[in-house]
Amino acid sequence: MVFGKSVESSAPTRRSLVGAGAVGTLAAALSLGGAQAASAADNPQGKPFTSPNTYDVTAWSVKGRPDVTAQSDVGAVINDIIADIKRRQATPDARPGAAIIIPPGDYDLVTQVVVDVSYLTIAGFGHGFFSRSILDNSNPAGWQNLQPGGSHIRVRTSPGAPQAFLVKRGGDPRLSGVVFRDFCLDGVAFTPDKNSYRNGKTGIEVASDNDSFHVTGMGFVYLEHALIVRGADALRINENMIAECGNCVELTGAGQATIISGNHMGAGPDGVTLLAENHEGLLVTGNNLFPRGRSLIELTGCNRCSVASNRLQGFYPGMLRLLNGCKENLITANHLRRTAEGYPPFIGRGNGLDDFYGVMHVVGDNNLVSDNLFAYDVPPAKILPVGAQPTQILIAGGDGNVVALNHVVSDVASQHVVLDGSTTHSKVLDSGDASQVTSYSKDAAIRPTP
Repeated sequence: MVFGKSVESSAPTRRSLVGAGAVGTLAAALSLGGAQAASAADNPQGKPFTSPNTYDVTAWSVKGRPDVTAQSDVGAVINDIIADIKRRQATPDARPGAAIIIPPGDYDLVTQVVVDVSYLTIAGFGHGFFSRSILDNSNPAGWQNLQPGGSHIRVRTSPGAPQAFLVKRGGDPRLSGVVFRDFCLDGVAFTPDKNSYRNGKTGIEVASDNDSFHVTGMGFVYLEHALIVRGADALRINENMIAECGNCVELTGAGQATIISGNHMGAGPDGVTLLAENHEGLLVTGNNLFPRGRSLIELTGCNRCSVASNRLQGFYPGMLRLLNGCKENLITANHLRRTAEGYPPFIGRGNGLDDFYGVMHVVGDNNLVSDNLFAYDVPPAKILPVGAQPTQILIAGGDGNVVALNHVVSDVASQHVVLDGSTTHSKVLDSGDASQVTSYSKDAAIRPTP
């Protein structure tokens, strides 16, 4: 790749402007300070950033709207770029998609972006996450940073079209290969209550069936819904920072073969950190999930999924839930730490459940819960109902569930495993001594920890 060739043109076209902005930023980084990349017309071999299918939002102009820039409305700019992609890639045999580059900077998104093409990558240069909640609840005098950074998009959409990015298309085939990576979606404020986690805004919503989407390296902050994906097949969500959002990741409708890994996530007190509905073969691994969602991982009607090697810290019962007939799921090698809220703006908040509900709550058949570590540290005065022994694992219903080799560390006496009377053929192995395992079912096999 050649960097540093000058572009000599008295009237550059919109297409030839691609190669500046983010392209130049990356070119400079790669060449340790070299000049911006040449345009496609000057250097047709200078791929990929001089490809006609690579766009820089800061170099694009919307025809007939000179007042619209990437800084004033990056949504309108991206929509115009997508229209150009569809105009140029007009036949089914020649639609390779495109890359849209967002250089580091601050951008307002006023117009909702509608993504209805496959193989589109929208990429920035850094997730730029910044804790708006700490800012809102502190005196920031003397702080060095007061806003998110990187490729920072402020979501200023209207209530009628609240999603920053709406991904949706009818017809066949379903949308495929769309990538969002390395930029920040910032909902700016929760009003009038700055600690409500409610403002009606959504970062990305995928509203039609999709295949092989990828969301990686993103920052989401101060959105009521960060990421909603319906009908996912082979979705990857990894290495994102999703926090101070009402809800973090919601996989709705149904889906299969999704991987969620390496993320940092924490929802608001009324929302879900990770919700998956009717998924088959979901893999959730290596995530760091923190307060204060009403639940941290919530699977409903999901089968043959694996939740392994995650770290969860929560303030409420029901941190990890398998609901509505979840079957044949593996829950293993997770670290679950249940503590009490200590941040003044949220002390006294709850999710409406008492400590009999269980740190982990299971309803379904033939699930294996093994080799997890439960660390329970809640002052007795904050346990509900007062004076109760809290439950770590509640098998609330179902057949053939196995609970084995789990370890509990607790500051109070607790029930490590409780089997509801509706359960059948349950097995509890080495997960607590005889006084720490309670079965209300006559159809259970229990081997207490020696």
